[in-house]
Order: sequence, then structure tokens, then C-alpha cells
Amino acid sequence: MAANLCTRIARLPIGVSSVTLGFSYLINESREVVMQDVLAALMGVVEGLTEFLPISSTGHLVLVGHFSGFENTMPAGAAKAFEIIIQLGAILAIVAAYPRRFTGLLRVTDNRGFSGLRGIGLLLITTIPASILGLLTHHLIKETLFHPLTVAAALAVGAVWILVTEYWHPRPKVEGVDSLTWREALSIGLFQCLSLWPGMSRAASTILGGMISGVERKTATEYSFFAAVPIMIAATIFELHKSYRDLAGHFQVVAIGFVVSFVVAWLAVKGFVWFLGQHTLVPFGWYRLALAAVVLWAALTLGTAL
Repeated sequence: MAANLCTRIARLPIGVSSVTLGFSYLINESREVVMQDVLAALMGVVEGLTEFLPISSTGHLVLVGHFSGFENTMPAGAAKAFEIIIQLGAILAIVAAYPRRFTGLLRVTDNRGFSGLRGIGLLLITTIPASILGLLTHHLIKETLFHPLTVAAALAVGAVWILVTEYWHPRPKVEGVDSLTWREALSIGLFQCLSLWPGMSRAASTILGGMISGVERKTATEYSFFAAVPIMIAATIFELHKSYRDLAGHFQVVAIGFVVSFVVAWLAVKGFVWFLGQHTLVPFGWYRLALAAVVLWAALTLGTAL
């Protein structure tokens, strides 16, 4: 981008007024670059904070990207790809936060609990349903559901689901990730399909799906963290394959969002696990309802182009 700026300025006619115009142009373009980097960092913060909370990181990225103007700083295809790719930064934070869990998966001869081939098998069972459905509906979802109004609807539906599930759910029969079986893994995987609706939340879908399946809340939350890794890596690779041409010239912005989301997500995971040791998911349900109401109010009262 800087090279293009210098080339454009060099082509200006020689003269004092041209030099002044050139510097003014350079300053204005530099401000735009800085603002884009700042907004990319903001998007990274939002992603890192929300990826593992049951409030929908994708939904928040769509809303923040829309209202902050970030989505207007790059082509539509690049902006959508950016939102998917920085999620990988947050996902890799899980590997950094739980290194022993993931190194345990590499010990293929140790098939006790959530380790070795048994642990890998559980993750595959959980990942396959949403992966297949996502591949089949990818274009439909990108064209129709990545929109503030549809996100608000998903936030509201998910909020009601959280409040109802916390009020009524089966007595936990499974405590500890090592106690999970293929039945719980499959059930959580099927519920994870709901997260393909932006705003519903992958974390909410898997945590609530686990609780409904008889998995203790904290166990369901930790497994939700681990289950995010394979499906989000697959989604990122798929998005890169489809949209890498759109990202040409925007790799600095992607890198900023990626790194910021990694750092913030690592901190958020630690805080969320501590929070669930003291509280339920009910506050997140009320937050989702409030946010959905704010988005609808902005559309109806402020006339925001949703």
C-alpha cells in the first residue's frame, strides 16, 4: 500500500503546489491506513472476548464491523474472510491455554479418557455434522445470514434458549471431559449445527447442547473449547481457499486482528472458566436479549441501514 502511494505521488507534476498536494494526499491516506489498523485491532478484541462466551463472536463481529464502518474499509469478500480468519487466532489460544490436553491427543497409544485416538475420535464425531452442513449451505449462509438484523434475531432466540435451559435441564450424569462418550460427543455435534446461524453462537450451542445431554456445565464448557479447534481450523482453511484473492493487499490488517484475538482470547478463556465456577449462564442470556433489543432499536429509531 505504501509503495502504491509513493508511485501515485511521484506521478504528480513537479511544483510547490503539487508537492503540497502530494504530502496532503499521503497524510490522508496514512490516516486511513492507521484507522483501518485500529479497527482491525478492535475487531480482534471483540473476537477474542466473545469467541468462547455464549454470546456469538460472529454476531458481534458482524455488528461491530457494520456500525464501526470496518466493513467499508475493504471489499466485501475480504471483510467476510477477515472475520473468519481472525477466529483462528482465538482458537489457537485454546491450544496455548490447554497444552497438555492437546499433546495428550498425540499419544495415540493412550486411549484413556480424552486422549489418544479416543479423544481424537470424540472430536471428529462432534465436528462432522456441522462441517457437512456448513459445506452444503456455505453460500446461502454468507448471502442471507451475515446481516445485523438476522444476527439480532439469532441473539434473541439463543437468549431464550439459555434462560430456559438454565431453568430446566437434566441432572448432570457426566462430569469431567475424560468421562465423555461418543453419545455426548454426537449430541453436542448435532447441536453445534445451530451455530451456523450467525448470532446463535457456537459456544452457546455446544455448551447448552452438552447440558441438555446430561453433561455438567463446566465440563460442557471445556469440551466446547476443545471442539472449537478442529471445526474452526477447517472453516479457516476453507475460507482461505475461497477468498485468498480478495485478501490481496490486506494481509497486514488480517495479521493485526489475528494476533490481538489470540492474546485477548487466552485471557478471556481463563476468566470465563473462573466465572462459571461461581455463576450460571443466565447473565449471558439477559445480555443477548439486551443487545438484540439495541440492534432493533437502532434499525427502527435511528434508521440505520440494516
